[in-house]
Amino acid sequence: MRHLDPDRLVLLALSEETEVATEADHLTGCTACRHELDTLRTVAGLGAESQEVRDLPPPPERIWQRVEADLAGAPAAVVAPAERRRRPRWLVPVLAAAAAAVLAVAGTVAVDRWLHRAPAETVAARATLSPLPTVPATAGGSVRVLSAGQMRVEVRNLPLTTGFHEVWLIDPDDPTRMVAVGNLSDRPDAVLTVPPGVDLNRYRLVDVSDEPHDGDAAHSGRSLLRGTLTS
Repeated sequence: MRHLDPDRLVLLALSEETEVATEADHLTGCTACRHELDTLRTVAGLGAESQEVRDLPPPPERIWQRVEADLAGAPAAVVAPAERRRRPRWLVPVLAAAAAAVLAVAGTVAVDRWLHRAPAETVAARATLSPLPTVPATAGGSVRVLSAGQMRVEVRNLPLTTGFHEVWLIDPDDPTRMVAVGNLSDRPDAVLTVPPGVDLNRYRLVDVSDEPHDGDAAHSGRSLLRGTLTS
């Protein structure tokens, strides 16, 4: 079977030309040409995608050394077995360079992400929030206090309120001593900052309350969820 001209396949892969009916029929029945076209399209697609990559650190020097070595050692032409066709003499170094460039970009991105990955969160204390007797049993939540002084609060099925839900830290040995941490703003989760100087070994009871918009910063007395922090 006569194969399509290699240069013609390159133009088709780059979408510079449109397949004519005879070429489409040939590609349907010729596995070798179809494979060649798919390979060229893959390389062209990778090249197009890499144009969007910006602000990457330079690839390691060894990557460019590999590219230069591949180009210097690439044969002028590749002689395939009898049933295979000859590739154009410029195609092998182009494919080698494209593959090396793709590996350089992928490797650089992976290394950059690894070096700049966010450190794992360290949980200093946690609590399970349970509903008080006057609150539906489906309500609940959890709290995680991070070593950086942040409190991650997640709640579910809280009763509707015309005010807002406030998070408190309370001394269980003296419930009149409490510290407001922040409100949930009608969200099922929030990241709040534990006020500096608060001793979580003492203020270890977490309370979620229903607060009205009355300008009073004191606890309303309407607690919905409570849980005790443990390390």
